Parts: sequence; C-alpha cells; structure tokens
Amino acid sequence: MNPVIEQVTKNIIERSKKTRSAYLEKIERARLQGPHRGVLSCGNLAHGFAACSKQEKADLTALTKANVGIISSYNDMLSAHQPYEAYPALIKEAVDEVGSVAQFAGGVPAMCDGVTQGQPGMDLSLMSRDVIAMGAAVGLSHNMFDSGVMLGICDKIVPGLVMSALTFGHLPFVFIPAGPMESGIPNKEKARVRQLYAQGKVGRDELLKSESASYHSAGTCTFYGTANSNQLVVEVMGLHLPGSSFVNPGTELRDALTKAASVQATRITDLGADYRPIGHIIDEKAVVNGIVALLATGGSTNHTMHLVAMARAAGIIVNWDDFDALSSATPLLTKIYPNGQADINHFQAAGGMALLFKELLRGGLLHNDVKTICGDGLELYTKEPKIIDGKLTWVDAPDVSGDPEVIATIENPFKPDGGLSVLEGNLGRAVIKTSSLREGKTVVKAPAVVFESQHDIEAAFKAGELDKDCVVVVRFQGPRAVGMPELHKLTPPLSVLQDKGFSVALVTDGRMSGASGKVPAAIHLYPEALDGGLIAKVQNGDLIEINADENVVKLHVSDEELAKREAFVKDLADEREAMGREMFNGLRQMLTTPEEGAACIFHEA
Repeated sequence: MNPVIEQVTKNIIERSKKTRSAYLEKIERARLQGPHRGVLSCGNLAHGFAACSKQEKADLTALTKANVGIISSYNDMLSAHQPYEAYPALIKEAVDEVGSVAQFAGGVPAMCDGVTQGQPGMDLSLMSRDVIAMGAAVGLSHNMFDSGVMLGICDKIVPGLVMSALTFGHLPFVFIPAGPMESGIPNKEKARVRQLYAQGKVGRDELLKSESASYHSAGTCTFYGTANSNQLVVEVMGLHLPGSSFVNPGTELRDALTKAASVQATRITDLGADYRPIGHIIDEKAVVNGIVALLATGGSTNHTMHLVAMARAAGIIVNWDDFDALSSATPLLTKIYPNGQADINHFQAAGGMALLFKELLRGGLLHNDVKTICGDGLELYTKEPKIIDGKLTWVDAPDVSGDPEVIATIENPFKPDGGLSVLEGNLGRAVIKTSSLREGKTVVKAPAVVFESQHDIEAAFKAGELDKDCVVVVRFQGPRAVGMPELHKLTPPLSVLQDKGFSVALVTDGRMSGASGKVPAAIHLYPEALDGGLIAKVQNGDLIEINADENVVKLHVSDEELAKREAFVKDLADEREAMGREMFNGLRQMLTTPEEGAACIFHEA
C-alpha cells in the first residue's frame, strides 16, 4: 500500500474507534432480532403481504425465502431516473425466478441541480439528501425485508440512499444504476455556446438548441459531475456489480445487470451462508477507497460533504485533511469533462472501471482486503461484464487504455496529485478543485468584488464592472443561510473574464458544482457568513489571496481594521419562503458545517 494512504486509513480508524464500535454493536443487536418478519404479529404480517400472491404469502410466512425491499428514486421528468420506471418489474421477475420475493418498499424524491440551477428550488437541493435518507428509512421501517436494492443516480440521491441503508446496516443492500445517456454534442462546444450567451453574442434559441443536443435522452448527463461521481464511488466501495456503473440504459447488458444485481440481493442475506450486510462492507478501508477513486478521476467536490456524511452514517469520522492528504498521494488518471474533453461514455470505451481498478490496485492505491456485495477483495472488479451467447459473464478487461488521452497509467498520470486541496486562513476553511485549472491559475491575489446573491453578478458582468483582476465573493450561501445552493451559473461569465486575460477567482460559502471548471473557486467556506464568518466583513476592494499551492485562503486586511468593522447582516426572509423553502426552515438550522457533511442527521456521531 502507498504509505500515505495507509497512514490516513490508520488515522481514520483511530479517530473512529468509539463511534464505529458503537455502530457495529447497534447493527448486531438489530441482526439478533432474527428475520424481521418473525417478530411481527399476525396482524402486522397480514398487512405486510396483503397484496401479494398466494405463493408469495406462503414464502414470506415460511421465513426461508428472502424478501427484497425496493427503494426507488424514479420519476419521468428527470432523464437519469426515467429508466427506473421498468426496474421494479425486472427485479421482481428476477427474484421470483430464484424462489424469493421482492416488494416495492417506497419511493424517494429526486431533484436535479441542472433543472433548478439559479432557481429558488436549488435552495432545497443539498437538504434533499437528508430528506431522501429519512424517506428511504420510512420505506424500510416495516421490518419486512431481508435485503434491499437501491435505485438512485444523481447528486443527492445516492448519498441519501447510502446514509439510509447504513442505518439499516444489518441488512445487505445492492445499488443498481441506470447508466448514462449516449453522447451528445461535445462538451467543449456546449461550454462555448454558454459563454457566447453570457456575452450576449447568441440568443436563447441557440442556447436551448445547444443544451438540448447535450442533454437529449434518458440516462445520466454524460459529463463527470456528481451523478457519475456517485456511481464510480459506490462501485469502488463494493455496492455495485462489477462494471455496471456506466452501461447505457435500454440495452441488453443493462437489463441483464439489473436482473443479476437483484438475484445477488437474495444470495447475501442472513438466511444463507454468505451474509454480507452493508454495515460490514462500508468500513474505513472502503471509505478511503471511495475517496481515492474520486480523487484519481477528478470527481465532484460535492463529495467533500457527501462522503463525510455517508461515512458518519457508519460511525466513521472523515475530515477534509484526510481528503487533502489522500489527494497528495493519488495521481490524476482520467481526463473526463470538466477535467478534459471526453465524456463518461468515452471513459467507458477507453477501459472504464475495470481498467481504473487495475491501475489503482497496481499502484497500491486501493485497499484490497475489503468486502463487497460479490465477495472479498477487488479482483472481480478488474473484469468487465459482457453478454456472450445470450448469458451475462465477466471477462478480462484490457490492461492498456484504449485512449491514453482519457485514461492514463500510474507511471505517466495526467497530474501527480488528485487535484483537490483544502485552503485555510483567516477567512476560514474551504476546498478547491485544481484538477481542471489551467497551468498558472492556482494562485490569485486580487481585489474583492462582493455580492450577497448570485443573481446580482449577471448585471455587474454585463455592465463591465467585473472587467478587471478580481476575486468575486458570494456570501450568505451557506447551509444554514439558504441551504447551500450550487452556483454553477457563475461559471460562464467568470470563464469569459478569464479568457479575456483577467486574473479572476471565486470565494463563497456556497457550493460551486460537481462540474467545477477552469476558474479557481474556494468553495464550501466556513464559518459561513450567517454564523459570523469573516467573509461577512469583506468589503469591495479588499485584497484576497487564493493560493492552492500553499493551501491558503486569506483576506489581506489588518486585524485592527477588521476589529472596527461590523459584519454585514443580510435579511434572508425572501430567500426562505416560496417554492417550498419555508417548509425547510427548521431543518436548515440543524445543518452541520460542510466539513461535517452539512447534515442534519448523524451530526452527533
């Protein structure tokens, strides 16, 4: 093992001794209650299988056949989740064929940051993760199930489902993806049109035509944002069937994998001899593997919160220093947009997950002594699924990248580190994604231009007020202020300024995106403005330094001057009502800091 990765893992194990031990004791107590249908009264059980067939009722009464609970994020408005409409029928058919039962346990909401970008609904996005976790828990709470399958894809859905599954950690869970849509127009062309629109050089019709050619069919968006980062991380942590993350929807292979995953959920229950509860699969080493794979591929910065919250659901305490240390030891092995021009389908064609596993294992960057839903160790994950003579099988994957511009080797990585750094200074702590920054753009020191809303930046940009070296400060965007919306809408105008030759950067207590791009952005800053963070005292013209090389985010104003200043106070009333936001006001106040996962649950772990 790489010594840095080994040491970080030891640190996490030591830090988590008390909470992890308590978690394992908790799920063992739940397991010892036996098959949960066995503790239900006759009335309870009758309610639980009233709509089942006569044979299913007999199977569930006998307590010898597995009952698989299905939790789904299906809706047909969002492309990534639309394929899940057909999954319950496939799952039930596959489970029935092996003599077990599957019941649809419940649905959870699934919202899309792409749809809500720059809209009021975005303020609910991050909090929806915890709502999803709680919603799935309600569906699983009936004590009817021996295992579960989780159907989820996008930004907050998969982390929420993982958090929920881990609270039922005595049960096995198999996560089943739906796959990415086929490739549309190149990402470079999409970004070009967005920048032209920001400059007023093309109209809405041309922009919509471009966007529709990019996001054009059922499946996950093809860029490497949070949705596809979710799939990669979950597979590396052993919760997917090998090679299943990035198979397109509506294909023979996709359906075969869905059925095989469903059958696997019946094989690893406590009713048989190969019991594999999720609480044992997700341990400290599995979490480190997930972080390493995220860093090796330049994945979403949102996981600096999601992976923290997921780990805490299993009693494992991870912090940003762990991310920073692991990043220093993990080379960047892929170039997938926004870190390059290829999309996730190109990554799959170049060798995909199997080749990535091979490289990471060969470099001593993944723990191989882990459990997965398929067995012990990760060797099976170095193979790729194929349909051969009408049957699903796993075959040896290529040892060499099909496109060295998309997947590199350990010996010749695209960058020597994972491209994620933790910044610290008098402004607080923040993270910055450097994997997609151009050479020479890791240090910016310029006057601040301060905004309390992302919507004010567009007018300032169009008026030419930002045509200068500057650090754009957007505050009162933190979890407790307005729910930490994603500010990806800022990417086109800031990119235009950078292309004009100005030295520009962003500092915010909000999120940027799983698709953070070429503009340096110190994001997830805390303490947030609402909590008295120094960002609330920043004024226009103050000199701010972002230095990813030395891990610094600093306001260059004297302590004497800062002591004289009153922190700016913003009236947030208008941003906490309408579009459902008022229903989340209580929840918002419970959210922890970004480094603690920005969660309202598990924050006492």
